[in-house]
Amino acid sequence: MHRIPIYQIDAFADQVFGGNPAAVCPLGDWLSDETLQAIAAENNLSETAFLIPGRDPVPLRWFTPRLEVKLCGHATLASAFVLFEFLEPGREVVTFETMSGRLVVTRDGDWLTMDFPSIGSARIEDADVPPALLEGLGLDPEEVRMTDDDWNYIAVLSDEEAVTGLRPDFGLIEQVHPHGVAVTAPGRSVDFVSRYFVPGYGIPEDPVTGSIHCALAPYWAERLGRGRLEAEQRSSRGGRLDIRVGGERVHLTGRAVTYMTGEITIV
Repeated sequence: MHRIPIYQIDAFADQVFGGNPAAVCPLGDWLSDETLQAIAAENNLSETAFLIPGRDPVPLRWFTPRLEVKLCGHATLASAFVLFEFLEPGREVVTFETMSGRLVVTRDGDWLTMDFPSIGSARIEDADVPPALLEGLGLDPEEVRMTDDDWNYIAVLSDEEAVTGLRPDFGLIEQVHPHGVAVTAPGRSVDFVSRYFVPGYGIPEDPVTGSIHCALAPYWAERLGRGRLEAEQRSSRGGRLDIRVGGERVHLTGRAVTYMTGEITIV
């Protein structure tokens, strides 16, 4: 029998019911991939993070309800929060070992800053844009970009109203799987806004996505001519990120709160 602690954390939020919820499960050692995936499917959150505390660096993996992913921002923030708040109180820096290399999270009071890799993007020709993407969004973007890691499409829109008013057809968006789709535009009260859709991974719309900002932030930093940015993800829950872009790294800062603690029992 396995008894596994579970923490449900709202990341990029300063109060519950905001930001992006993630489950965090500390383990003594890795369970089978099938068991980890089954737990993530049962949790049915955009991400479940599994980590092995007590090691240096701390091994960390992320699973959507359908599969394992190589980078996740909000579940990394949530994992660091669990370490700082519950598992190793007083600790202020943690290094995670992940599929995307070593990721460092530092704590300054209630604020957590993640040191993530910068991901570039390039504009693609109209002929290379999947028809299902445009039909699924129901509009013509100013431009469509592909991230350098070939993981996501980015549709750049003219204004934030186009982003917030978007009603995508998730069935069509799912046809561009394994790619995710981000939409972004200049903001009024912040530097830029965005939304992010990955129905092929079991996440029709992700509430707040740290990883996609590793690509959005470098684009907007170059376009706006500055490295410090404020961003909002305009999902129904919503969340705000403070960002610093420098060299090959992107620093994402946010807060997190505890929604629930419990235990999983697997016989």
